[in-house]
Amino acid sequence: MFGNPSLITRIAVGKTAGLVIGLAGFFLLPVLDPNAGLLMRWGILLWYTTLGAIIGIFGVFNWHPILKLPMPWWFRAPFMGAWMNFVLTFFAYDNLGQVMTAIFGVDGIVTSPFWFTLEGTIVGLIIGFLATRFGGEGRETVPA
Repeated sequence: MFGNPSLITRIAVGKTAGLVIGLAGFFLLPVLDPNAGLLMRWGILLWYTTLGAIIGIFGVFNWHPILKLPMPWWFRAPFMGAWMNFVLTFFAYDNLGQVMTAIFGVDGIVTSPFWFTLEGTIVGLIIGFLATRFGGEGRETVPA
């Protein structure tokens, strides 16, 4: 089933992995922060599903187009996850700050919402591994 490299398989695996991670966030968020609203929960679900698709799509590029440097999956996927969660933190800083405070307390060591960047790195690594393992990487994923 997963024998030949395929961009569609990469995207499907990435979206599925993102959906699973998003579902975990969707159902765990009320346990960790009872004040988190339904909109925040849906946002997490859709965010990680989309992140999985983006990581799947970027599996075609295993060389930087300008710098001509190799970009293996273990660099590319965590970088994309970290970058996307870094940007998310700018848009939802207050909400993410409330979540971090609810989970770790006011004096907790990880109360900054920018810790979601590290979470994106880890999630990106997981999604990138699965997408590469089952869908391949590089130009061979796109039919000529």
